[in-house]
Amino acid sequence: MPVIAGVEINTDEEGRFNLNALHRASGAEKKNGPSYWVALDSTQALIAELEQTLSDTEISVSVIKTFKGGNVQGTFAHELLAVEYAGWISPAFRLQVNQTFIDYRTGKLKPLALPNVKELALMVIQAEEEKERLQNYANLLENQAHEDAPKVEFHDKVAVAHGAMSVAQAAKILGTGRNRLLQFLRQIGWVTRHSEPYQEKIETGYLDVKLGNWDHPDHGVQQSVTTLITGKGLTRLQKLLSDR
Repeated sequence: MPVIAGVEINTDEEGRFNLNALHRASGAEKKNGPSYWVALDSTQALIAELEQTLSDTEISVSVIKTFKGGNVQGTFAHELLAVEYAGWISPAFRLQVNQTFIDYRTGKLKPLALPNVKELALMVIQAEEEKERLQNYANLLENQAHEDAPKVEFHDKVAVAHGAMSVAQAAKILGTGRNRLLQFLRQIGWVTRHSEPYQEKIETGYLDVKLGNWDHPDHGVQQSVTTLITGKGLTRLQKLLSDR
């Protein structure tokens, strides 16, 4: 069967072409439907003239027929009428349809070759390989999600913690104890042996300090220094602890 714009133009038992298929191939605009064209006086005159011409050659087949039931439905017309219908839609479509019909009659339109057994086997293998690739990718994403879950949870905790926090609060988020965290801070050189922050770590934004006063029974008012851990510092500590 001839194919136009991806639409197969089927025929009936008498070799007439399906005008409804041509309509779909043209873009299926309602105003270009076959019934509108058939109703024209000029079309009726053309049908009568063609039937008269064919009757003179003792060919009694009707040049146009509409089927409303059964396996074959639609309006089917002689090739000349089909080309005229295409021309009524547009000159460009007429040329396209006419050339397609010529190629169809002369055998230039080759049917699509079905794949052989070897080609089918190759297609199946390729489909299985693609399926396996997609499954592996899905597994990779799932594993990555599991690996990232602790990081996401930690990020959410840090996001909730506004500003700097005490060592005890940071230890709770990091899943360790206050004393163990202080010991680790001393090991990595963030705080002194008295748990006071080094100036360098304050300047890098990892630590902060809270100053206060308290009364000593012998020495009077004394200044207290409390080490605070910032969100930036908490993120850095989480990485350092996970790399241990």
